[in-house]
Amino acid sequence: MLPLPGRFNSAVRALAARRFAATGTRWKDVVFERQFDLFSLADARAVEQDALDEGYRFDFSATVSLESEPDKYKRPEREAPAFTDGGTSADGRRQVGVGDNVIRKSATVTGPVALISKIEQVMGYLADGIPEGTIAVIDDSGGTLTAPIIEGFAGVICLGGTVRSHLGILAREYDVPTLMNCKIDTLADGDVVELEVTAAPPAADAYETGDTGHARIWLVGNEG
Repeated sequence: MLPLPGRFNSAVRALAARRFAATGTRWKDVVFERQFDLFSLADARAVEQDALDEGYRFDFSATVSLESEPDKYKRPEREAPAFTDGGTSADGRRQVGVGDNVIRKSATVTGPVALISKIEQVMGYLADGIPEGTIAVIDDSGGTLTAPIIEGFAGVICLGGTVRSHLGILAREYDVPTLMNCKIDTLADGDVVELEVTAAPPAADAYETGDTGHARIWLVGNEG
């Protein structure tokens, strides 16, 4: 059994056993009589909180795929899709990329980027937290790598996949502004970008017609 389920299930069994012993009755009576409440939702939350209070950070979920199928989740040796059609806007911003918008928002999202490609980076974020406003830049395989921490990002730029990919589903679930299938110029950690998440998501037949990639990415500065 994996570490977290093992800990959780052991705590459930121990609590249920104590409560059963306290009833002083037969097991079959406890099973079929609803007045015996051996375990509740509140108990489940308390067991989880106990694990968190002792410092458990769910790090196993960030490493299990890499350990079980290292070749599948190996970072691909390839250049990021290049974007070369950018221009400069009237207010001095420079367009550095384009992608497919997953969730349409009422306002654009701006923040410093963090290029994430290593498990050590994810483990660091799990332990120390993600700086507020961070926009993650990942390749398609990094969607699995960053899944345990995706809800902590202000936005995501993914260099592969589609709005229907697993990462797109997670983005909608956690309401994280995300652009998929992106083509970008070179970005460095700390570059401040603006994601045009006000753009409409691709139409249902967009991937058949090729009519995707209308959400723009603008470079607006650098934290340094």
